[in-house]
Amino acid sequence: MPAARTAPRTVLLTGAAGGLGTLMRELLPEYGYTLRLLDVRPVEGEPDAITADLADRDALREAVRGVDAIIHLAGISLEAPFEKILKANIEGTYNLYEAAREEGVQRIVFASSNHAVGFTPRPQGDDPLIPVDTPRRPDTFYGLSKSFGEDLAQFYWDKHDLETVSVRIGSCFREPSSVRMLSVWMSPEDGARLFHAALTAQGVEHTVVYGSSANTRLWWDLTTARALGYEPQDDSESFAEKLIAEQGELDPENVAHAYLGGPFVSEPPIWPY
Repeated sequence: MPAARTAPRTVLLTGAAGGLGTLMRELLPEYGYTLRLLDVRPVEGEPDAITADLADRDALREAVRGVDAIIHLAGISLEAPFEKILKANIEGTYNLYEAAREEGVQRIVFASSNHAVGFTPRPQGDDPLIPVDTPRRPDTFYGLSKSFGEDLAQFYWDKHDLETVSVRIGSCFREPSSVRMLSVWMSPEDGARLFHAALTAQGVEHTVVYGSSANTRLWWDLTTARALGYEPQDDSESFAEKLIAEQGELDPENVAHAYLGGPFVSEPPIWPY
């Protein structure tokens, strides 16, 4: 396990008005962080939050100035036309990394996604857990943008010594809402534990981890996350009986059940904005 570095005091949280951002606004201060909030929309109840688009490079540079680290959650989190994904997730993430480089920020935690490997067949039976170095197989333009983000993070480490932990997040909600989600669910509390580990582990360079709880039905290998010091405490199995009674077990003949990315491989949910 890497030794813990001094915990950053001030962390820029992008995407602070979103679902995951809202959960982390509630939980991360318990670890001693002062959060500087940024979103393209006003953050309800947070009058000091920065309202700015990721295309606004001057605003981004001002937002990152003086912070110790960044948790980058902002962007489009569902499928959308490539032009929208390009602006928000690809160009926007590049703009953030450039701002961080220019202002000397040393650590970014990047919200990648399981959809970067969404066309990977899900494990069945005695199949081994999916390793973090499995070839990337994005299932959407959204997943493609997360693949780009991981490569961008590697480049900024190799070129500029800017460290990143890329977290391939499954589904972070209070409760899982589908049988598939039993395998990829991350409780909000475990999410905060993982982000804290990603912010404080020593010598991460560019590390890719899967983001989920210690689920009984887990599909992927959490070894690299645990190596950061992450110790997940929750398990989706307490929700399994109810969800399976309502929805039935996963059907390997159903394309949405056969791959890691679930319905993103066949009928992806579309970004509404």
